[in-house]
Amino acid sequence: MSKRKKLHSKDYVKGIQEGDRTILGRAITLIESNAPEHQQQAQEVLTTIMPLTGNAIRVGITGVPGAGKSTLIETLGLYLVDKDHKVAVLAVDPTSSITGGSILGDKTRMENLSRHPDCFIRPSPSGGALGGVARKTRESMLVCEAAGYDVILVETVGVGQNEIAVRAMVDFFLLLQITGGGDELQGIKKGVIEIADAIFINKADGDNKEKAEVARREFMRAIHYLTPATRGWQPIVATCSALTGEGIKELWQTVLDFRETVGKIGALTDRRSQQAREWMHALLDEHLRRLFLKNPKVQHHLQEYESSVMKGDIPATSAAQKLFALFEKSLERL
Repeated sequence: MSKRKKLHSKDYVKGIQEGDRTILGRAITLIESNAPEHQQQAQEVLTTIMPLTGNAIRVGITGVPGAGKSTLIETLGLYLVDKDHKVAVLAVDPTSSITGGSILGDKTRMENLSRHPDCFIRPSPSGGALGGVARKTRESMLVCEAAGYDVILVETVGVGQNEIAVRAMVDFFLLLQITGGGDELQGIKKGVIEIADAIFINKADGDNKEKAEVARREFMRAIHYLTPATRGWQPIVATCSALTGEGIKELWQTVLDFRETVGKIGALTDRRSQQAREWMHALLDEHLRRLFLKNPKVQHHLQEYESSVMKGDIPATSAAQKLFALFEKSLERL
């Protein structure tokens, strides 16, 4: 099989601007690569396309296992492309190298949506730390925006810190929930409820409709005591059925109402500015940690101090301070 022609940065930029799905996919692959030369070219491409980004509605979607995120994304996505939107679906899942990852299966289950010419579905990078996966998802989002996708759906596939990572890169954060026989609030951490702009109880169809309404009222009571995640916006709690499509129109209207409401008071612009600033600092932290651990003096003594801490011979704080002192001395000699 012939090797693919290497693309120059201008080729990537041109293809992205023209909405070429093949070039778009290759650009994201470039971003996901950890090779230094690829990273350098990826940053060249991203810097060039930055003026074309920022025009999409960025929606994060999370939910307990079995909440029906994949079905909801397909139903919502099909609704949106029918309204002449261009939709990109991305995922944050640092655990996929261990579990096999559900997003690849999701792409298969989103069969109708994945075939639509106005939709682009991208699995998350397999493996790696959450920070790295989140960075690649953020930059993939920018490429999709530059390619003309005006709705970006970012799904959290795994659990844990994923929700926080996605909240830090989207405008609107949706928590998808299901009924659980009266234990609705037991299935999701309070912290996730606190960062949600809307909670939708899915699978509200058939015999489950009444239970879904009970769950809705329970969540309404819960959020009444919480500080809203977004300035100027009171979180919405409603029901929907991704299977029948009931409530999907109302869900999207909630997103539009959110954008209009918080946009008028400048909260959306503030959020994006703050996200960009925090992202920069997170990248600085990541790079500094990498430099620290690559330092020969630190490498030479790291295992020794780790062992002492694990045995309880010295406090972790003292060990960290000693390693920092070694690092700082090595810098003074440069």
